Amino acid sequence: MPYIICYGANYTTDYVLPSLEEQGVRQLYPKGPNIDFKKELRSLNRELQLHILELADILVERASQYARRVEEISLIFKNLHHLLNSLRPHQARATLIHLLKLQIKRRKQAIEDIKRYAFNNY
Repeated sequence: MPYIICYGANYTTDYVLPSLEEQGVRQLYPKGPNIDFKKELRSLNRELQLHILELADILVERASQYARRVEEISLIFKNLHHLLNSLRPHQARATLIHLLKLQIKRRKQAIEDIKRYAFNNY
């Protein structure tokens, strides 16, 4: 298992996000490696909006029955949060690629500037 030493402590570089089931939370989106994140996030967002509207109606008409709706909203938020955390490694990789491309571009520009300056002064 790969690890790094930072401030005298060993840390593994393999990070595995615990599943919702391991956390005792019911998963509302399909299981498996081929999840369409965009589709599932949109679906959960729509469901969240619907539940919030229903909660508003319940609070107006039957205030004593709000607890179940709040639990459902909490479940949706936990699923949204888990899906977003699942995307973090991809986001980090994409950010690193972008930063490296910027560095390459800047270095090429610096080389061109040096060449242009050298040829203009000699």
